[in-house]
Amino acid sequence: MKQQADVIIVGGGPAGIMAGITAAKCGVKVLILEKMREPLRKLKITGKGRCNITNTAALSAFLAETGPNPNVLKPAFERFFNDDTIAFFSEIGVNTVVERGGRVFPESNSAVDVANKMVEYARKCGIEFRFNAKVKGFKIENEKISAVEIVPNQLIKGNTYILATGGASYPATGSSGDGYPISRELGHRVTAIRPALVPVETKGNIAQNLQGLSLANVKVNVWIDGKKSDEEFGEMMFTHFGLTGPIILSLSRRINEAIQLKKKVIFSIDLKPALDDEKLDRRLQRDLDENGKMKLINLFRQWLPSKLIPEFLRILSLNGEKLANQVSGEERKKIRILLKDFPFEVTALRPFSEAIITSGGVDTEQIHPKTLASKIFSNLFFAGEILDLDANTGGYNLQIAFSTGVLAGEQAAWLALE
Repeated sequence: MKQQADVIIVGGGPAGIMAGITAAKCGVKVLILEKMREPLRKLKITGKGRCNITNTAALSAFLAETGPNPNVLKPAFERFFNDDTIAFFSEIGVNTVVERGGRVFPESNSAVDVANKMVEYARKCGIEFRFNAKVKGFKIENEKISAVEIVPNQLIKGNTYILATGGASYPATGSSGDGYPISRELGHRVTAIRPALVPVETKGNIAQNLQGLSLANVKVNVWIDGKKSDEEFGEMMFTHFGLTGPIILSLSRRINEAIQLKKKVIFSIDLKPALDDEKLDRRLQRDLDENGKMKLINLFRQWLPSKLIPEFLRILSLNGEKLANQVSGEERKKIRILLKDFPFEVTALRPFSEAIITSGGVDTEQIHPKTLASKIFSNLFFAGEILDLDANTGGYNLQIAFSTGVLAGEQAAWLALE
């Protein structure tokens, strides 16, 4: 069997292409096998089509956004981090801008532009792509990977191999979890996979009644079986099935285990996080006193977006035609409580088809963090979402893909050259 490349990469996503570029720049022949008809299909739709490339957060803050074992990423981040990512994209013709929260986007606001420039640069580096190439598994000889087998029955030989097949989210883009059974066949443990960074479904029809309404500068407190477990501050939105938006997506990856275990999960929205109970009560009292002849429905416009008002009045059993000076102390208390605790019971996470990333994957205990090489087969490396590593929204997950791609690509190239 004739050798066709020095480094063979399975998966043409962000991690796979970054691994390929890095390996090719080390002077080796690289072949990328992609089962779809084009690479980077998932990248083209990330960030609502804008592509949040990375985040300017410091290393410690970056690791705090990552789980379940962020320390595994330290060598990859030390090798290639956010400044390197920005410099790399500048080099290939993608200028970037930094937005709120340290999020880095292409100046063009086009994920397609980012993908096209990456592929164009990969080809300049001499990388060979083979599309519609579905991998069945690997052949093993003398305790090493000797070849990769693609459908129907073709063997492709290399020196080193990188699995960068992605997770199971957005399966229509090709990210359908193919790497997990392949990894298991090689003896690797794969932790339970679940959709992460995904909208949530909620009980009742309140979210449906509010669908399309976005809220900014709110806090969502998470209660699991009656105990507070988490919180996030920022933006969210109501949908026909429940809740979505940046803070909901971030919280979703931290509650998926509780949902699997059928625990009671409540997302409580604090609509006035800048005011504690005492300050909010004083404000309500002042507004009611100063606008005594105003109808309650009109006064509520000073407190809430207009779309929320009918739901609030219904939940509180208040008549909107009532005058402000007719509101009792008990009714004012109920208004204050609901402004600080607007609860939604989470019944399910939305499916993988709507998830940005996958939680779970190849167990990092079977990977050497300094090289991302398998502890089972020395010439097999892993990169990207296939690993049991994921992070909150904000550019963190793409940086993980780029950093692990660079480290795996470099190490695979060096080993191939030995």
